[in-house]
Amino acid sequence: MTYRNRLIAVVAGALVLTLGLSGCVSAFVPKPAPSTSAPTGESVDAALQPFYNQVLKWNDCGDGMQCTTAIAPLDYADPGAADIDLALVRHVATGGNRVGSLLVNPGGPGASGYDIVKNSLSFVTDDTLQSSFDIVGFDPRGVGRSSAVACYEPAAMDEYLYGLTTAPRGSDAWIAELEASSAAFGAACAAGTGPLLGHVDTESAARDLDLLRAALGDTTLNYLGYSYGTYLGATFAKLFPEKVGRLAFDGALDPATTNFEVTELQAKGFESALRAYLAACLDGSDCPFSGTVDNAMSTVGALLASVDVSPIANSDGRQLGSNALLTAIIYPLYQEAAWPLLTAMFTSVMRNDATDAFQLADSYNGRQADGTYLDNSSEAFSAINCIDYAYNDDPAAMRAQAAEIEAAAPTIGRYMSFGDIACANWPDSFTGERGEIAATGAAPILVVGTTNDPATPYAWAQSLAAQLDSAQLVTFTGEGHTAYNKGSACVNNAVDEYLVNGVVPAADPMC
Repeated sequence: MTYRNRLIAVVAGALVLTLGLSGCVSAFVPKPAPSTSAPTGESVDAALQPFYNQVLKWNDCGDGMQCTTAIAPLDYADPGAADIDLALVRHVATGGNRVGSLLVNPGGPGASGYDIVKNSLSFVTDDTLQSSFDIVGFDPRGVGRSSAVACYEPAAMDEYLYGLTTAPRGSDAWIAELEASSAAFGAACAAGTGPLLGHVDTESAARDLDLLRAALGDTTLNYLGYSYGTYLGATFAKLFPEKVGRLAFDGALDPATTNFEVTELQAKGFESALRAYLAACLDGSDCPFSGTVDNAMSTVGALLASVDVSPIANSDGRQLGSNALLTAIIYPLYQEAAWPLLTAMFTSVMRNDATDAFQLADSYNGRQADGTYLDNSSEAFSAINCIDYAYNDDPAAMRAQAAEIEAAAPTIGRYMSFGDIACANWPDSFTGERGEIAATGAAPILVVGTTNDPATPYAWAQSLAAQLDSAQLVTFTGEGHTAYNKGSACVNNAVDEYLVNGVVPAADPMC
């Protein structure tokens, strides 16, 4: 399959565990907290009243965490027709000056906010936020423990994610193979998911955010969103500007970008990050490359071209083709701390060993050593993106776009092209409009951008901050995807002061 440009925060993936960066929840004795929520009781349409007024009953679920399940309408246009479940977990504020609830979304789309809060709380929030807020993780509709998208059993998922095409890349026969594979996957998702498949769009998920806010008892929403989570939060601000409390967006998406623009800018971003990695590798020891950065980029390109034609067999029988290798390359580029994994992977692939490459690709895809999948993040990613963007699988248009992407990213661009195929014939198509979000009337919003973020380029943070009527940009000069709680005291201070005390920087602190 072509590379799927998953905008998933590293904080939501197995790379966190691979690196040993997962912040285990520190032992503490939680202060007494109500076992049930006290909804705001605000006035909404009669059909929505049961959802907004629901009382959430929290249960102990270990590690100092409490869990519950909320209900939401399947279809906000017909709230009484059917319900869905939304899974939540919370870490009660440890300090004496509780501000309220802080909902956290780690990205994706398709990443589990429930898992990241329960298992790696200190990776997404620091002690200051944990002291001041009940940190609430949730699985959006279609994801994880909530009413979820379901498509393939593991063996079929392996074939969909890792299977190889037989025709030459870019040919009519190659396109036909991908169209058949994508159509089969979409049909399986429709059969396994039912009506929910048509209602996992981001606007519906943003309406869920407002419902959860009210059920939790907060008159306005406090929210920390990473990567795709910034688009979810911005959509909330568009729909409910008067309900905006303190929204912090890290690793921002530009709401106005098309699917093609996302792919092209990501290709450029990952190419830039790859060059930065190679420069560091060549300056260090045990680097499998030699010569200049340009020489090393040529070697990477040759590796991708080689496995595209002659895949490397793995010990489990799977074949390492160019798409799996590209995933293995891109995944460690999300965080500079993961670059040593990339060095080890390149070294082994150059020795015709696919083990390390599959370990990285499997971590990205949530595939476990026994062949099962940790969650449904890949399926949810496809389902949400396929109805959040418009797609066109006209071969002539795709080939023209592929040429543009390859020109923008000469080493990896050709392996990120033709992405429209996966969604162009999806069972439920895009029906909305994508455009700039102003959120007129909203309280100030904080937007954090990293200058060499490969997954959500800095230009998107600049664009979103400019679009929003009341936003302040915080720039972090550095590498990697997202910046908060990644070692910059400057970024952390800006975000903490804003979320806890409502203090907006007078100007970009240029961290």
